[in-house]
Amino acid sequence: MHLDLNLLTALDALLEENSVTAAAARLHLSEPAMSRTLARIRTALHDPVLVRSGRRMVPTPRAVAIRAEVRELLHRAHAVFAAPAEPDPATLERTFTMLAGDLAVSVAAPLIDRIAAEAPGVRLRFLGETPQTDTPALRSGEVDLDIGVVNDPPPDIRTEVLLRERLVPIVRAGHPLTRGRLTLRRFADAVHVSASRRGRLTGPIDDVLERHGLRRRVALSTPTFAAAMLMVAQTDLVGLGAERFGRSTAAALNLVTLDVPGLDLPPIELAQAWHARFDADGAHRWLRTRVKEVVVTSLS
Repeated sequence: MHLDLNLLTALDALLEENSVTAAAARLHLSEPAMSRTLARIRTALHDPVLVRSGRRMVPTPRAVAIRAEVRELLHRAHAVFAAPAEPDPATLERTFTMLAGDLAVSVAAPLIDRIAAEAPGVRLRFLGETPQTDTPALRSGEVDLDIGVVNDPPPDIRTEVLLRERLVPIVRAGHPLTRGRLTLRRFADAVHVSASRRGRLTGPIDDVLERHGLRRRVALSTPTFAAAMLMVAQTDLVGLGAERFGRSTAAALNLVTLDVPGLDLPPIELAQAWHARFDADGAHRWLRTRVKEVVVTSLS
């Protein structure tokens, strides 16, 4: 049997008004249209529902018996389509799984402090990035949020740019490039380390050097910026670090940044990405807001 839920609204009005005319006015229908609707209700329920008694209409015993149930069903149907209430972080019990590169993990401590203060029942689980695209993990629900550099996301993946970061050359204190006049050629002639989760040995820096007729030699690739910085701290390798994200790590490792004339590198965009099904989820929306606030506050 095909159910027309519009009949539920009409039945509720008829049982409330005990009048076809009044029910029609309440639902902004013509009286003939409401009469036809009553006929359909009678057929569906196998009951007259309303019968004439003198100059008014009265409900049948079946109509009286189902009146409260009809009203409750209608309220529940409206609740389904109503906008969900915003969650109370203080009572939220949920574990969020996040993919994050080492750049993003550098703000994990203030994020955890912020969430612990607002939502003690929320737990965060950080997973490392993989060489492959992380889209399947977002689609399957294994991962709630991906924080990092997001390139060319498919239509079902939503993204929000958190900030733009500048990459700067880094070397250990006392490195030969810190002495004497630094030129783009001296920089290119040094031995470099690349930070790439996909193991790439080239990047935007090579495009800049090529425009000047120069090439560099990359001795090795590491999966994270943090690993590259550790290599730089112990050798004469030249690496790249994030200007703000890597500031504390660079200081701890006694690294210095180089101002290389002519090396104008494009900024990278740190973004958060999630699957479209979480767009309207209140708890997920709250998490995304907190992530953005902490990243912007920590690195501004």
